[in-house]
Amino acid sequence: MRGMLFGYVVRAYVRYTLGILAGVVAVFLVVDFVDRAKAYGGEGWVWDVLKLYGYKALVTVQQLGPAALLLAAGTTVSALRKKGEVTALRALTFGPAALYLPIGLCALVACLGLVLFDETVAARAGRRVDEITTQRFNRWGDWRLYYTPKQWFRRGDNIFFLRGGDAQEGFENVSIFTLTPEFKLRRRVDAGRMRSLEGNRWELTDVVERTFTDDGRTTVQQQPSAEYELGVGATTFRIRPGRPEQMRLGELREQIAARAEVGLATRGFQLAWHNRFAYALAGLPAALLAVGLALRTNRRGHLTAAVVEGLLIAVAMWGLMVVSRTLVLTERLEPAVAAWMPTTLLTIAAGALWLRREGLLHLPRRRKAAR
Repeated sequence: MRGMLFGYVVRAYVRYTLGILAGVVAVFLVVDFVDRAKAYGGEGWVWDVLKLYGYKALVTVQQLGPAALLLAAGTTVSALRKKGEVTALRALTFGPAALYLPIGLCALVACLGLVLFDETVAARAGRRVDEITTQRFNRWGDWRLYYTPKQWFRRGDNIFFLRGGDAQEGFENVSIFTLTPEFKLRRRVDAGRMRSLEGNRWELTDVVERTFTDDGRTTVQQQPSAEYELGVGATTFRIRPGRPEQMRLGELREQIAARAEVGLATRGFQLAWHNRFAYALAGLPAALLAVGLALRTNRRGHLTAAVVEGLLIAVAMWGLMVVSRTLVLTERLEPAVAAWMPTTLLTIAAGALWLRREGLLHLPRRRKAAR
């Protein structure tokens, strides 16, 4: 009996989840196309738009997956309640766990699947969306913010200005500034090319070296080629352009370490690393919270109420994530706290609702004033 009930609830929840996810993804893509339709044109644009929105659909599935789990949980319980099946379960002495358990297990599997989907599919699809949008339809947006090569690096007392090239092939048109502990310029080296040799040694060609003394004098020395011990190896400059949300976990860890080593901001990359888990896993407590709300004894409206409550929770969590991201980038909040805050709040709310239903949490009631 319990196994049949478990399977019945699972099938209902999966059916609603897939239906709601397909619906919200379709609505999002249609609205997005209508909003950007004027930008699409040129020979063969239809095929390119189809490819673009195919990749966008994959990204949207990952972005809206937790919200779909939330809406489907409330809808499933409300549908069962509307048909009188929740009342029948109570008559058969089945408690709320008969609904919490199957929906929670399904949501957990789906959340773990979203983490894997983001790591293997959605991140790569996001890069393809940017490539097609910029290269085919010439819509740049904030592309330059993430894809413009980094040129300024700092390591110890040296500041490097690398105008071209890369760590593997060598850098071109290079300037190296050496500072004193008082942040005064002690030496400036300009070179046409900088190539890594071994360890922290570099070969510079077409070198112009300027040395500045404390009394204001400057000496200039020119050399066709020279070797310098700069205190950094080629791996220090392994900075990769791109959005952190579109990088895999290994790449994020590497970029966090590399950027911290040369004095570049890492908070956005740390936030993306934590969000790879926290964002998807937020779907589990969100689904359990929706189940608890749908089982309230004074519940009215059923399906309509479930959809409205789910949308309000999703909008509130989305707003919290936007504010938290801003606080992270302005260095007012730690990335780990910002990433896990929505999941934590949903867990607390779902737990409080469960405890209250089980009679383990007693909230004070207002007493009527004596007349």
